[in-house]
Amino acid sequence: MPFPWWAGAILLCEFILLAWSPHNRADWLLENLISIPFGLFLVLGRRHHRLSYNTVLMLLVFLAFHEVGSHYNYSRVPYASWWSALESERNHYDRWVHFCFGVLIAPAVWELLSRVLRRRIWLRACLTLSVVVSCSTFYELIEWGAARTVDPELGIAFVGAQGDIWDAQKDTALALLGSWIATGYLWARLRWRMPGPR
Repeated sequence: MPFPWWAGAILLCEFILLAWSPHNRADWLLENLISIPFGLFLVLGRRHHRLSYNTVLMLLVFLAFHEVGSHYNYSRVPYASWWSALESERNHYDRWVHFCFGVLIAPAVWELLSRVLRRRIWLRACLTLSVVVSCSTFYELIEWGAARTVDPELGIAFVGAQGDIWDAQKDTALALLGSWIATGYLWARLRWRMPGPR
């Protein structure tokens, strides 16, 4: 079985397991409005987007993290009991996923931009950072809009701010940090491999 299919099958198994009795069904549905079509597009639409196997794997790993968060309502993910050394009043799982968004989405953006910006590595790096932080910010706006239009209790669960008024800014900053790390690695690797003007 080719790679995208077995990776997609693993994600589907996780999805089915975590769809079973989530903490809040309405929040779970909101969280998966984007991720379900995105996951299907990654696996079924590979011939169209033609992303490398490694990039598809990173995107599926991000979706796997997201599915855990949507099952537990993000702010209730019991990672502290999984790793008892992490002691904090705030549940930081959502921060981890925003950081992973930057790290795991940036290579896909880089790869897509490489088709039109083959030799312009500096511009490709800047645009990769811009796209990732724009998508992260757009998602924060979707959360805000959903919180304003749905049931207030469900909206609070969906946003997952946990009382932090700067939650959206911190989430976006972590996505930017993750994309800096991934883009810096990709830029350095390509620069060492390709001599000549940038």
